[in-house]
Amino acid sequence: MLSEKTDNSRLPTSIVAIGVGNRMRTYLHYLEEHPQEARLVAVVECNELRRNNIADQFNIPQENRFSDYEAFFSTPVPADAVFICTPDDQHFRPCLMAIQHGYNVLLEKPIAQTYEECLVLDKAAHDHNVIVCICHVMRYYPCYIRIKEIVDRKELGEVISIHHTERVGLDRFTHSYVRGKWKKKSESNDMFTAKCCHDVDFLLWMLGPDVHCKAVTSFGSLRWFRSENAPQNSARRCIDCSIEKDCPFSAKDLYWRRKDWIRNIDVYAGETQDDAIMRELKTGDIGLCVYHCNNDVVDHQSVLVEMQNGVTINIDMECATVKDYRNLHIIFSNGELTCDEKTIHIIRFNGRKEQVIDFSNTLSDKYHAGADLRIVEEFLHFLCHNKNHLTSLLHSSLPGHQLCFAAEESRMTGKTIFLEP
Repeated sequence: MLSEKTDNSRLPTSIVAIGVGNRMRTYLHYLEEHPQEARLVAVVECNELRRNNIADQFNIPQENRFSDYEAFFSTPVPADAVFICTPDDQHFRPCLMAIQHGYNVLLEKPIAQTYEECLVLDKAAHDHNVIVCICHVMRYYPCYIRIKEIVDRKELGEVISIHHTERVGLDRFTHSYVRGKWKKKSESNDMFTAKCCHDVDFLLWMLGPDVHCKAVTSFGSLRWFRSENAPQNSARRCIDCSIEKDCPFSAKDLYWRRKDWIRNIDVYAGETQDDAIMRELKTGDIGLCVYHCNNDVVDHQSVLVEMQNGVTINIDMECATVKDYRNLHIIFSNGELTCDEKTIHIIRFNGRKEQVIDFSNTLSDKYHAGADLRIVEEFLHFLCHNKNHLTSLLHSSLPGHQLCFAAEESRMTGKTIFLEP
């Protein structure tokens, strides 16, 4: 349900926020910094504290505060666009409803839980003539934009093979994929799709729309974070565990001592932050021993891809690593390139000269080196100023999602999956 704003109007673009966790709060930071460009007109969030905190911050009237998206779409508020940052298993339906009501959509990745649902959304967006963009942050990240330019301009010749490692990081993994909302495939997505659809999307986007995936094979498992691997004398909760101080996966150490990964812990009226953390350690999922979390997503996975032009891609997702970062190595016909998100190293075969492109100064910029805010900026500028380019349209994201779902199918069946372009 679009607002009455005309194409030439200078009124701010009106936005509805559906799901106001960490990701939405990041994207809404752009609205805080640029109130002349966009304004929040409605909030949809099942958590009352989070709903009212955001609504109060943006002066949203009570009638535009909704506890669920079904209620919102039964009495929709006119707006130019909807931002959707709900849990993975709640991407498809609210996005489809938003499209059917005529809203443009900025949708957090992954698109949906199956490739078929992705195709449904793509067709619906086309049929209803609305824009749906996916928040693929790597397309907006400074060092990866430069790599895309190197490939497009053939500065090192043709791509021969790609080797990519996603080091998830121990703290991120135990917080999100062992104890957290992404710990069960049925309630979110498989681990590779949930975490690495960014990586796969970038690699295919880098190669270009004319280079299609031919075959995918994958191996991986939940090797370690299982109940049978729990140490002797360990407890179900870290707060009650006699060997907690010697455990590298301690929730008490992560949240209480180091105060890491606590941004999404709600602090209720009358509580301090320490009160809230201790409450969650005693009663919440984040306080559980990593060996007793009823999690079922993998803790390591390898994916091998063959493209139709002969390029091969190796992707390794390693979860239990000390540091969390990506490492990319591309072999070209005239040289090779490596990137660790801080620097790009290029060696040309002719003369063996090495070039270093340093992006370490961009890492001080908040929100993935500013990439999160660039997603919002581009989306809003397209709607406001009729810009003719969007970097991350849903349709262009389909090949990456297809590959991710195929990787999980291969892992589960032990078969190589052949894809049609």
